[in-house]
Amino acid sequence: MFLREGRAESVAASVGCSPVLVYAWARRYREEGGVGLATMRRGDVVLPEVPAPGPGADVEALRRQVEALRLENAVMRETIRVLKADDPRLDPSMLTNRERTRVVDAIRGEFGLAAALDATGLKRSTYYYERGAVAVGDRYAMLRARVTGLFEAGGRVWGYRRIHRMLRLDGADPLVVSEKVVRRIMREGNLRPVYLKRPKRWSSYAGEIGEAPANLVNRDFHAGRPNRLWVTDVTQFTMDGYKCWLSPVVDCFDGMVVSWTLSRSPDAGMANRMLLDAVAALGDGERPVVHSDRGCHYRWPGWIAICEENGLTRSMSAKGCSPDNAAAEGFFGRLKNEFYHGRDWRGVGFEEFRERLASYLTHYNETRIKKSLGWMSPMQYRRHLGLAS
Repeated sequence: MFLREGRAESVAASVGCSPVLVYAWARRYREEGGVGLATMRRGDVVLPEVPAPGPGADVEALRRQVEALRLENAVMRETIRVLKADDPRLDPSMLTNRERTRVVDAIRGEFGLAAALDATGLKRSTYYYERGAVAVGDRYAMLRARVTGLFEAGGRVWGYRRIHRMLRLDGADPLVVSEKVVRRIMREGNLRPVYLKRPKRWSSYAGEIGEAPANLVNRDFHAGRPNRLWVTDVTQFTMDGYKCWLSPVVDCFDGMVVSWTLSRSPDAGMANRMLLDAVAALGDGERPVVHSDRGCHYRWPGWIAICEENGLTRSMSAKGCSPDNAAAEGFFGRLKNEFYHGRDWRGVGFEEFRERLASYLTHYNETRIKKSLGWMSPMQYRRHLGLAS
């Protein structure tokens, strides 16, 4: 479309600019399209002579066209600013709804809200929603702080499910929120439990030193009442300049640690003391099955004698088959992930390590909640059932 002399002056006066700029816009639009109006080039308004416009040009239509070009130019300008880029070929559709809202806010005073929304392809309801969200700020700010606090208080080992449940069980200020929201907040905050690469496992297997009892459990680690089925095993901790070994008895009813011993030497006395402590906690008529792997601790005369004297039934896994003792292996995995891996143990002596371990195992029995127990700890679960005072 050509501009007629006198009409360009009229259009320029109606939009508040010079006739030369109107000719420049028309030329750029013919040569480059709408992108040519968004380059924000400076110093090039001196144009070659424009041919005379033809007759019959509609001033009002031309004014509307120029206004549309100005709006398009403004949208592109604000798009560049929002994205902090310098490429005039950017497409406004690349913007998120919140970024488009910023563009609309920047140009609505000049062109009106309806025109700005239409130019950016933003719905009116979406625009007002995003404006409200920006005004409110981060509505999860308080939740982020509480999630981070729980994650740190738990030793940076709890996942989103446990954090979610801890929020609900907070006696002082319980908070009901979606599990997905907690997961997203932890992902955005990089709150990921970090477990170090596990070293090669220590094994207590010393070969076949006698006839092994049958596997009475067959990987069914469920028990209807306490002290029906116990599992046991031995695990090693490599510390700063020394090693130590833990021998626990775990009740399959609820995962409670019945007794445990920690020793600088993985000898028979370590396992025997643990078993005697566990037997001391039995009530009248309680004679559990004691399931273990084929480690030498459970095949020596002392262990066998304790079982026989107290009516305990021995059960053993198959040789080299860790799934046969999965309940004990699972306990060690949780223990090391939450207590041992990812910690700095430099300068921590044996007695201090024992104290820290005792504190964790007390927490494990009394306050560490489990989904399988209805988000109660083993002790809370037993009190809930009336099995403990």
